Amino acid sequence: MGHDDPKHPPDHGHSHEHGSVPAQHKSRAPAYARVYVITCSDSRTPSTDEGGRLIRSKLADRGHVVAGSAIIPDEPARIAQELQRAREAGAQVALITGGTGITSRDSTFEAVSAAIARPLPGFGELFRMLSFQEIGSAAMLSRAVAGVTREGLVVFAMPGSPAAVTLACDRLILPELGHVLEELAR
Repeated sequence: MGHDDPKHPPDHGHSHEHGSVPAQHKSRAPAYARVYVITCSDSRTPSTDEGGRLIRSKLADRGHVVAGSAIIPDEPARIAQELQRAREAGAQVALITGGTGITSRDSTFEAVSAAIARPLPGFGELFRMLSFQEIGSAAMLSRAVAGVTREGLVVFAMPGSPAAVTLACDRLILPELGHVLEELAR
């Protein structure tokens, strides 16, 4: 394992973490975000909305502000209306749970995709990759999607199951939330 080993290039004293551009950007990132939580479901109620409750709890644990939350039917017009409400509530980010499957009632993907001006395809790609590691090939049935609307609202839509919410929030959304907002403010 000499200096010519391509798997272990010489470090020359540079830390990959501290000197990197992402680390510099993260260091300037806002400490907290104003987030609106939307549950898309025809059956969930405030007492059975485990996904929404999980998201709000995870946000609170990290010091983010919940600007509002709603449980709405999985209908494109209602989703568009709720994204508008999120903006009016001063939210920078909308986290949506539910309605990302392929049944005839699952219309979150279409509604969110229509609202997005700048897609973040990596969210769906990575979510499905991580989900594949947990549940296997059924992960390809998820239409998790993310992006930024014309008005600058960052939207992440994830499945409704508590396991999917935990995966999306803990592994992808929450570690990058401040960084995403810092990038958008540039």
